[in-house]
Amino acid sequence: MRETFGTTWTFQLIIVFILIFSCFLSLVISYSKAYSLKNESLTIIEKYEGLTTESGEIMNNYLRENGYRTTGKCPEGWLGAVDLDGTYEKVKDSTRYYYCLTEESEKDKIHYNIRLFYKFNLPVIGDITTFKIEGTTNDFIGNNNRITKGVS
Repeated sequence: MRETFGTTWTFQLIIVFILIFSCFLSLVISYSKAYSLKNESLTIIEKYEGLTTESGEIMNNYLRENGYRTTGKCPEGWLGAVDLDGTYEKVKDSTRYYYCLTEESEKDKIHYNIRLFYKFNLPVIGDITTFKIEGTTNDFIGNNNRITKGVS
């Protein structure tokens, strides 16, 4: 009888560790995917020297093709993507955006800050919470056809 209780307790302990490991693995995979999406978005913005109509279209297509559907809240004064079809607007308090970005300039150089979101999602439990991931482009001179020109 005593061995039965010991085996049950050990079995429950093993199940708890498997669940903790699964949660950690799910979080790492989601973060890794969001990180690569963020890096590619920054690369596109740098390649086209700003957020232009062309770079926005390419970036939105890339995010859409990779199954990016997470939304989140953005800081005031930033530009938010309302959808992945190229609609941008100044950030409002209660609106959730697919990603957001801001253009900052110093002298003749500009750079962009971008924020994407990822969810901590478990198959049985569902969405637990949404995290943000941010990045900054390198400094560049910029393109005169930028969408953000005069907005931020």
